[in-house]
Amino acid sequence: MPKRTPNTQLKDLLAEGKLTYESTARSVRAVAAELGEHLQTNKSAVHHWVYGAVPDGLAARCLAEALSRRLGRRITLNDLGLPSPTPGEDDSIGLALGPDQDAVEVLMTIGEADVHRRRFLTASAYSMAAAVLPLGYVKEMAERTAAARGGAVIGAAEVSAVRDMVGLFAEMDERLGGQHGRAAFAQYLITDIAPLCQARFRNDDLRCQMLSVASSAAHLAGWKAYDSGEQGLAQRYYLQSFALAVESGEPGQDGFVMRTMSQQGMKLHRPEHCLDLAASGLARAHGQVPARAQALFHITHAHALAKTGQRRQAVAEIDAARAALDTGRGDQVPFWALAWGPPEATVVSRTAKVLEDLGDHRRASQYYAHAAASRPSGTYVRIVALDLVAAAESQLKQGSVEEACTTWSRAMDHMDGVASARTRKAVRNIRRNLAPYRCRGLRCAADLDERATSFLTRV
Repeated sequence: MPKRTPNTQLKDLLAEGKLTYESTARSVRAVAAELGEHLQTNKSAVHHWVYGAVPDGLAARCLAEALSRRLGRRITLNDLGLPSPTPGEDDSIGLALGPDQDAVEVLMTIGEADVHRRRFLTASAYSMAAAVLPLGYVKEMAERTAAARGGAVIGAAEVSAVRDMVGLFAEMDERLGGQHGRAAFAQYLITDIAPLCQARFRNDDLRCQMLSVASSAAHLAGWKAYDSGEQGLAQRYYLQSFALAVESGEPGQDGFVMRTMSQQGMKLHRPEHCLDLAASGLARAHGQVPARAQALFHITHAHALAKTGQRRQAVAEIDAARAALDTGRGDQVPFWALAWGPPEATVVSRTAKVLEDLGDHRRASQYYAHAAASRPSGTYVRIVALDLVAAAESQLKQGSVEEACTTWSRAMDHMDGVASARTRKAVRNIRRNLAPYRCRGLRCAADLDERATSFLTRV
């Protein structure tokens, strides 16, 4: 048996990060757990890797992401002294931005992997190093030449048709969940939208409009992946959405994508860069979008401030969001800013999250309930259900068990027919929260648990 060559590159990176074999193994397992995978990596495995053993594909990718997070920069398999990915299996696709990256081509590659459910990408990890990319993205991307674009001449009718189709899929997403129509939308993205972006246009304004619509489409594809629990894939879509928004020159849209990326990081309990993303998104939108739309940026900034323990500043940003809504009453909101429905309901829902992080569970439950009531329930079924679930959790934290059971039951009234990993997770959490009360024989807890169990067997 040939003698293995020690992996000095890996050894040096572990030393740079001041990582022991045990802490490295723990970090690798944690990244795998985010993907829903169970790795049994231990310090012995890491020892073997340092002395020349090659980890399998999943373990290698998790090791790269674990070290990326520790060192604060993107670490590739080559950096680790490990073999390059098999052609067509590179999970770094979509994790770079810059003038040498064609966002449309990258979007097509990601979309094709999504359509064909290529596991190397659909099961990819959320990248901490990539989360910071929009903050340093060079503006020359917006000045890339369109001279190489060819094909049919595109006019206003084609742009309008694509915008309407993206709106239709977005409405379907809210009513039926992100997994409904997902493959069809990814296919539409790569066979219709991307080629249109590479066509010739009657004028540059139409080209910019098309890129803006494509950015919204990539944003929706990311949202669908997010709602399906595929965080790494969602992040890649968001990065391309950001690149397309910058190239389009649409005022505020690139900031809106930064806002979404900030919210993704907060939801995943990865606050690194979230405050900078939220603040930068707000800065890019300030004075560039109608006041009603600007309220969305203020409230996400408030949430990021709350997550970082800046209570006074968070409350001030809540006030700024409310003031913007009052000032902009009746404003027309750009179509890309309506991703989660009317800004008023979105601001109320996000305010509830801020209050929850500040420990004000009483007011948080009230705001969640108000947000659910503010949206047309027939259109925004999923978000109404999730707002009600959050309201119930806040009620439970106040000791109001029976009230929480009633609110949870109302939430489940909205979930039938919704294909969403988030609603399934919410119902599993309902069962977990009910367990102590069910064991005590509380009737409402037992009845609701039975309903939740039945729901989970059907989806």
